[in-house]
Order: sequence, then structure tokens, then C-alpha cells
Amino acid sequence: MTTLSPSPWPTPQPDGIESPPISNPNPNSTPQTPPSDVLDIPNPNSTNSDNLSPPNLLHVTFNQDYGCFSSGTDRGFRIYNCDPFRELFRRDFDTGGGIGIVEMLFRCNILALVGGGADPQYPINKVMIWDDHQSRCIGELTFRSEVRGVRLRRDSIVVVLEKKVLVYNFADLKLLHQIETFENPKGLCEVSQGSGSFVMVCFGLRKGEVRVEHYLTKRTKFVMAHDSRIACLKLSQDGTLLATASTKGTLVRIFNTYDGTLLQEVRRGVDRAEIYSLAFSSTAQWLAVSSDKGTVHVFSLKTNSVNEGTDNLDNNINPKLAVTSPGSPLSFIKGVLPKYFNSEWSVAQFRLIEGSQYIVAFGHQKNTVVILGLDGSFYRCKFDPATNGEMTQLEYHNFLKPEEAF
Repeated sequence: MTTLSPSPWPTPQPDGIESPPISNPNPNSTPQTPPSDVLDIPNPNSTNSDNLSPPNLLHVTFNQDYGCFSSGTDRGFRIYNCDPFRELFRRDFDTGGGIGIVEMLFRCNILALVGGGADPQYPINKVMIWDDHQSRCIGELTFRSEVRGVRLRRDSIVVVLEKKVLVYNFADLKLLHQIETFENPKGLCEVSQGSGSFVMVCFGLRKGEVRVEHYLTKRTKFVMAHDSRIACLKLSQDGTLLATASTKGTLVRIFNTYDGTLLQEVRRGVDRAEIYSLAFSSTAQWLAVSSDKGTVHVFSLKTNSVNEGTDNLDNNINPKLAVTSPGSPLSFIKGVLPKYFNSEWSVAQFRLIEGSQYIVAFGHQKNTVVILGLDGSFYRCKFDPATNGEMTQLEYHNFLKPEEAF
């Protein structure tokens, strides 16, 4: 069950009034988004703690268009611009301070916050809607269990619990949809960002199953993506493509979200790995993958050809896949050798520190990748699709230590 309660307001609200509209006096319309450059100037009221030791990083994620990223620390949260790299503003709280989840809404002043760490600023079972223009929370959603993830659209808030996903209207915080799921401790869930469609992907009720919700057409599609548990998933910006990886971490599969067709299968490696993040390029021409092996891979996508291998398990031989797998010099031996000899391999790689956790996204400059680490590292790299091989590092910063970043 979910309860909604408004955060404190100067004037008490009458009984029966739920959380007030977010940045919009009209509850029947979506919240008004401030101009795109609203975060480009550092906030003069932000707390400056450069004289202190670097905070402990609890969370890092990109915004919806990958132009910014946010970090939650044991003191508060910070917002950064990706290109050019710079800190835009920070909020360090006087008491408590731990923020375990920070979700931006593009570049506007509205954020979703969830407490975290040893001394959380807010209860871990609440989603706080923060308005940085007012420097306070203007609404909250309260649950009976820990919040595992939050995703934002201009019209919706999606909250992920251990075995449940809830969709709210952003204008008035009214509950629109509630879905029971397979256990989901990592809070995996993705939403499309195109204005003409609303696609959400979350766990189904079975291990390895993905549920695809097409809200505008009121269609639900179930996809058995893997025979083992799902470790990571990602939607393309328009919601037409879905990438998934299992806990085996060897293969990544790309599906058509409309009919569930398996379009392509690419191989990260042969040995097991934990996949930390997946990312489509804006044109869905490329897919990036980061894992605990300390390597970011970029794959070329060929989503115009439908793959027939949907019912095969992760490491079975599938001769049909070998026909369209140019990545291996042994691909002429179709169906004879194990499948990994005939797999589609990455066109570019970048080596990082093995064991550290990194997330990846494509930069706004052509053929560039941005990598964020939970150690505070920021990398910008460039790959050459014509030559394949190692990416070139263009930039590095430690975003927890501003003196090293500028």
C-alpha cells in the first residue's frame, strides 16, 4: 500500500487534499519545465564544503538526455554538466545528509530524492520531490518498504520497490498504475522519454522475464529475455528498443518492444561478469556496456534484421545467429564450434580499474562515450568505428575533488 502526504506548507491544507501540484498550479496538465539553461549557473546559495574531505559517494546517474549527471553523497547531492564538464550546484545538509537516490528531470529545478547511507537525510521508504528554486521539498510519496529506484518523465513519476512498480501522475501525485513484479533489489526499471509515447519496462513475475507497458496504446507485452535473472536493462530514448543482460553477464540481447522480437545478440565476453549499465546512442546505432571486468564495450547495432534465436538459452549453440555474426574470423564454421566463436563482438573498448563500478552513456559529440565511476571518476572517450580497438581518452576528472577537476 502507498500513502501520499504533502510536505509542510505555510498555510495548512484542508482535509482530503493530497500532495500539491509540482511546479504547476493546474492539476490537469503536466508540470511546466523551466528553460533548459536553468542549471547552467551555479546556485549562489549552495553550501560550499571544499575545505572538507571528499564525501562518500552513494549514487550517481545521468539525466534523461545525458547532458548532466547527479550524485548522492553522505552529505547531500551534487549536479554536474557533462560537456563541458563542471559542477553546476550542490546541496550539503546540516544534519544527516545521506542521499541514496537523486533523479533529475532533464535540466529543470525539480529532483526526486531518497535518503541513503549510514545517516540518511530522509527515510529510505520515501520519495521526496525537491524544488531547488525554493530549496525545499514540495511533495512526498511514502511506502511501507524501501524505495529501490525512481524514474522521472515530464508527466510521470515511477517508483520501484522490491516487488512492485508504481506509476504516478507528476502534476498531482495521483497513483495511475501498480504492478507486481519479480524480486528486484537493484530497482531496475526504465521509461521512454519521447513526447509521443510512454513505454515502461520492468520485471515480470518470473525470473528472466521483462514486462513492457505501452501506456498510450494500452498494450502489455511480456518478453522472456533470459533463462537466468536479469542484471541490467535499458530502453532506447523513443522506447522502441530494449537491451537486457542476465546475471551471467556474457551476452546482451536487443528486443523490439512492440512485439518482443529478438533483433540482435552481442557478446561482452566468455567468462561471467556483473553488468553495471547499458546505454543506447541517440540514433540507436551503438550500444555501450560496462561491467565489473573493468572494460567498457561499444557494439554496432543492426536492428533492421530480425534474429530468430529468441528461444535459445544464454550459451547454447545457435547456427542461425552465426550467419549474421561478422565479428569472428571463425564464423565460416557455422554450427560446429561453440557459439562464442561465432558471436558479434564489440567494435571498441576502454580499460578501467577492474572491480570498480562504472556507468556509461554516449556523449553529445559524435562517437564519444562518457563514463562515471562510484570512485568519483569522470572519463570522456572517443571511438573510431572504422578501425575498432581501444578508445582514446579525451578527458578525466575526479568530480568529488573540484580542485582536481578544473
